[in-house]
Amino acid sequence: MENYISFQEARESVARFELLALAAETQIQREAVLKELQRAKLALHSAFTNSTPAEQDQLIYMQEHLQSFYQDEL
Repeated sequence: MENYISFQEARESVARFELLALAAETQIQREAVLKELQRAKLALHSAFTNSTPAEQDQLIYMQEHLQSFYQDEL
């Protein structure tokens, strides 16, 4: 069986990124946020092919949200 990231796992990854980004105060914490951003982007990308069309729409929205959230917060 293939290992793939589910829609729910991708959503959780985006949520972790958001929480870390909101709480980041030091340079080390901001670096952790950047790593989590990369993980979240990878999770969204990986989940896309195994998702329903409705989930794919939400994944696209989450990816756009990640980018704008990152630009606004950091």
